[in-house]
Amino acid sequence: MSMKRTDYLSWDQYFMGIAMLSAERSKDPNTQVGACIVDENNKILSMGYNGMPTGCSDDEMPWGKAGSALENKYFFVCHAELNAILNYSGGSLKGATCYSTLFPCNECAKAIIQSGIKRVVYLSDKYADTEATIASKMMFDRAGVAYDAYQPCAKKITLEF
Repeated sequence: MSMKRTDYLSWDQYFMGIAMLSAERSKDPNTQVGACIVDENNKILSMGYNGMPTGCSDDEMPWGKAGSALENKYFFVCHAELNAILNYSGGSLKGATCYSTLFPCNECAKAIIQSGIKRVVYLSDKYADTEATIASKMMFDRAGVAYDAYQPCAKKITLEF
């Protein structure tokens, strides 16, 4: 009898990989973010990436980072975590885990808390020193939402289409 293979993906690797693949759908020229929400049984509930709201043409909306508020992306783009929450149509997300390629901003943190998600696993915390991220961590701490940095491994996966 042969043994099972031992080099398979861990759950964290698998779900962060799906979040990373979801980020590839983003049309944002600067920052592509993906999210994957899973339940306590490691079942995928929803996914999302940062992009314009449904019905708002990606070709007509601003993608820049400069200019007036109505000339850049910040008032318009829906973040990956919010999209993953809004994309879920199965009921409650209570007790779920959200895998995100970027630490959630304060607005997404509120949605995560309100939806009942209890854990966030993030790949990057490049805005750790911003007030938005500090506020996110304050809210997570007070609401009992755990947040853990994803621990990368040496495994490399290449997808060719």
